[in-house]
Amino acid sequence: MPTLDCNGGPLDYDVIDITPPWVTDPETVLFCHGVATDKDIWAGWLPGLTDRFRVVRFDTRGFGRSHVPGAGFGWSMDLLADDILAVAEATDSGRFHLVGESLGGTVSLYLASRNPLASRSVTAVSTSHRGGSIRKAKEWRDFVAANGMEGWSKDMMADRFFPDAIPEDIWRWFNGVQCATSSDSLLDLADLLIGSDYSDSLAKIEAPALLLAPDSSPFVSTDITADIHRLITNSEIQVFPGARHGLACSHGVECSFALLDFLARHDLA
Repeated sequence: MPTLDCNGGPLDYDVIDITPPWVTDPETVLFCHGVATDKDIWAGWLPGLTDRFRVVRFDTRGFGRSHVPGAGFGWSMDLLADDILAVAEATDSGRFHLVGESLGGTVSLYLASRNPLASRSVTAVSTSHRGGSIRKAKEWRDFVAANGMEGWSKDMMADRFFPDAIPEDIWRWFNGVQCATSSDSLLDLADLLIGSDYSDSLAKIEAPALLLAPDSSPFVSTDITADIHRLITNSEIQVFPGARHGLACSHGVECSFALLDFLARHDLA
């Protein structure tokens, strides 16, 4: 996989462009995932998108094959937003359609408010804009100290997915990625989120915004999604019944169809 040296460490990314030859100058969908997973969380979205879009995915700093800084790193939303822009520039993505989940969704909304011309649309999945509203994450530091990352992952898998929501092989993959996650990255970024409130920034978002929400996330309630919708003028909500915080993985196909429909209705596809 190609890597980009950015802000003191590599970012691992890939570009998938298998659009047919009659699709000239395909636009780019750029994905940004949240904590304790990697760019393969978007696998279920790809079949619905790659016949008409270039797809760019990258491992968020702190996870996967990207730079894992360790304790005491100077995390900030500006750093994470700059990482997205650096990947977009390295992949010649132009003005892209930005899709983020959980932390990646918060960063995506932040970038769309900070750099209104960077993206043509922004999609936030299982996302909060106020860290104080993110239930349960406040307990993670003590829980990881007592149970380690394997114990945390076991607990988190139940928060991400209802029983039988995903096939066993995907469950094993997701659990393995979580167990291998740096606890420093997880906990320091959770602290960054918990201390944040971007309510005042959301009104600056000019791009059409799609908010995809699970109905049963233990972290982000549908009331939070409704509040984001209220603050972003040009936004829409779709709530998925029977879904927990792992919506981007468990309902990847359905989410990709929701995105395609959204882009078509806004003459963006």
